[in-house]
Amino acid sequence: MEKKDIRYVLIIQCENARKRCSGFACSQTFFERKAFFEVYPRDIPYIAVTCGGCENPCALAAVDHFGRKLEKKTDIPKNKVAVHLSSCIVTENHHHDRCPHAESIKEALRRKGYENITEGTYISAASEKKRENGIYKRYS
Repeated sequence: MEKKDIRYVLIIQCENARKRCSGFACSQTFFERKAFFEVYPRDIPYIAVTCGGCENPCALAAVDHFGRKLEKKTDIPKNKVAVHLSSCIVTENHHHDRCPHAESIKEALRRKGYENITEGTYISAASEKKRENGIYKRYS
C-alpha cells in the first residue's frame, strides 16, 4: 500500500519517556509533514498513545481501544492506518537507549492487524550529532 492511501496515523510513544516528554516535537513534525511524515496527505488525522509501559510490555491497551473506536466510529480499516513507533522507542536518545521491547511491540501490532509500521517520528539534531560522534548507537 502506498503512503497516499493511508487515512490515519497512530503514533505510539514510550510510556516512560512520556512522563517527561510532551510529544511536542513528534506532533510538530507530523503537522509540518517533515521527516517520517512527509509522505502523508495533509488532510489525515493522527493520534498519539503510549505503549503501556515496561512492566506490561506489548499489552498495548491504548492501541486496542483505538482499534475498537476506529472500527465503531469510522470506515477506516486497520490496513489504512500508519503506525509509527516514536523515536523515543526505536533510537538511543536523551531519554534512554532503544526499547528492549521494540521488536515485540511490532510483532504484537502485526498480530492486531496493523500492517503499516514505521520506526521513527522526529529526528533530533542533537541526538543525530551524538550518533555521528559515536556517543549514541545507531540502529538502522
